[in-house]
Amino acid sequence: MDFNRGDEAQKTYKTIMSETARWPGHAGGHYTREQWKRCAELGLLGLSAPEQHGGSGMGALATAQALEAFGRGYEDMGLVFGIAAHLLACVVPISEFGGEQVKAAVLPNLCNGTWIAANAITEESAGSDIHALTTTATKAGHDYVLSGRKSFVSNGPIADVFLVYAVTNPLFGHLGISAFLVDRDTPGLTVGAAFDKTSLTSCPASYVDFQECRVAGSRRIGEEGAGAQIFQHSMQWERSCLFAAYVGLTDRILTKCVDYANTRRQFGRTISSNQAISHRLVNARLRLEASRLLLWKACWKMDCGERAVMDVGLAKLAISEGAIQMGLDAMQIFGSQGVLTATGIEGALRDSLPTTLFSGTSEMQRDLVAKEMGL
Repeated sequence: MDFNRGDEAQKTYKTIMSETARWPGHAGGHYTREQWKRCAELGLLGLSAPEQHGGSGMGALATAQALEAFGRGYEDMGLVFGIAAHLLACVVPISEFGGEQVKAAVLPNLCNGTWIAANAITEESAGSDIHALTTTATKAGHDYVLSGRKSFVSNGPIADVFLVYAVTNPLFGHLGISAFLVDRDTPGLTVGAAFDKTSLTSCPASYVDFQECRVAGSRRIGEEGAGAQIFQHSMQWERSCLFAAYVGLTDRILTKCVDYANTRRQFGRTISSNQAISHRLVNARLRLEASRLLLWKACWKMDCGERAVMDVGLAKLAISEGAIQMGLDAMQIFGSQGVLTATGIEGALRDSLPTTLFSGTSEMQRDLVAKEMGL
């Protein structure tokens, strides 16, 4: 395995980290179009998209390293999450499975910041279980008519286009699910109000309803019945590259903790001289470095076209559970200062809490790894 970033990749990492570190912090509310455009100018919206459609043509490892830099440089993980969801759950499947006409018409707008995309698969009765989808897409001549409700659609309240998964043939199980690209102004599509959330608060999420929503057959992504395959492909990218941003967050919080421990004095000495503190920080460094290497290995295998289910599952587990533990450790080290929003510690912990839920729960990842082990 070769993890050498090369001069250009290192330059990209440093540029993203340094530029985003200078951006204004979260001022409340949801991210703005101006912030979205700023991310586009850094190339974050099209990292893995083909160059001919406005992207950078990066593989999984390079994309992960760029998103790690974003999560390390910028403290508002709501915006980071929204960008990653747009890129990995929408741009990636459109790039890989969309027809040439759709890609030429859609991808440039998704890469240059003109449009915001949202992935719509989750339903109240079908979170982790995509086989329980109830949203349907009924064939009507050359079109499809979508009916149903999606929930927890990240970017949904302000998205311009939705990648929607619906059942086209209920008798075929996972082979009866298809994917469609639906514009926001399509008649029959209604977007609900943004949910109130405790985590990733600047990234809006909502219900999206489809009531006799007619979509042209040319807007189907991939073949009819290929929806589950498309979703699993995008999830492999999301479970790896999105969580690279949390490697960046963990690195950022660990650096804060080391700096604080070296300056905070109690009983006549810095708290870093206490073994209870220094060992806690060493354990945090151990988790960070191990999770980063697991992620890089998973992405390297993806780039090589090798099966990476186990590697991706292990990386997601290590990163998500490590990020939460980093937040808890930071709260102990910062003490009462940790609950102050100005320090960024309580916010990092809140933003880390849902990582063991989205993109497949920790329990699901352990099931996938167990299956790969032959258990």
